[in-house]
Amino acid sequence: MVCMLMLAALLAGCVTTTDSRFAREADRDEAVDNYVRLATAYLSKGNYDRARNHLDRALELDSSDAAALATKGLLYQAEGEPELAEEAYEKALRSDSGYTRGRVFYGAFLYNNQRYEEAREQFRVASRDTGYEDRASVFYNLGRTNERLGNLEAAAGDYERAVELRRGDSRALLALSRVLADAGDWSMASRYYSRLSQIIQRSPQLRHTPESLLVGVRIARHFGDYNRESSLALLLRNEYPNSEEYRQYKALIADDNG
Repeated sequence: MVCMLMLAALLAGCVTTTDSRFAREADRDEAVDNYVRLATAYLSKGNYDRARNHLDRALELDSSDAAALATKGLLYQAEGEPELAEEAYEKALRSDSGYTRGRVFYGAFLYNNQRYEEAREQFRVASRDTGYEDRASVFYNLGRTNERLGNLEAAAGDYERAVELRRGDSRALLALSRVLADAGDWSMASRYYSRLSQIIQRSPQLRHTPESLLVGVRIARHFGDYNRESSLALLLRNEYPNSEEYRQYKALIADDNG
């Protein structure tokens, strides 16, 4: 009977200890997440000292936390420390190769440093994560990278995937229209550009950019739709007279007239 009581007490003690350990780990994980969220908020406001302070606290609790390490990479990048930023990104992915957000951060870092082949690989791996909440943006970034590498067919496929994942994405629709026009697929370019135009017309928050107007001018010009071309060209001249796109339009006219 005494042995049974001792065994029961021992088991109870083990359960209590285990529950306590799990509780402590859960509390630690929650604290780390909170510190990272606060750091991200301060980083977005340009308050780098506060961001660093919260990230240091997070890493004191868990030195291998992928989110904290990746956010530290963003901080270093914002401060103009590319070597430290890359080291932090790589450390984050070594800690958790499945941390897609960190991989996207790293891909954007590589893209901004014109390391397009490496950036494409990071975005390609990230695009396979079907559970990632912003997968459309991953495909958009993959398309931008392939476009930089001169692979227009792959870029068009990436942009189309982004449009499928987030219908009504004006950014991806414009990129897809532009790449299809560059590749000479004018019919598909016109189709997607029409969708873009409808979205802009329906949304008071959206307006044409110099790029979207120039793409529209090129498409209208190809199909001989001179009324549409004139309308878009007039907007481009009136709204963005000092833009590079308006200079390109004037050069386009000059070449045709010459």
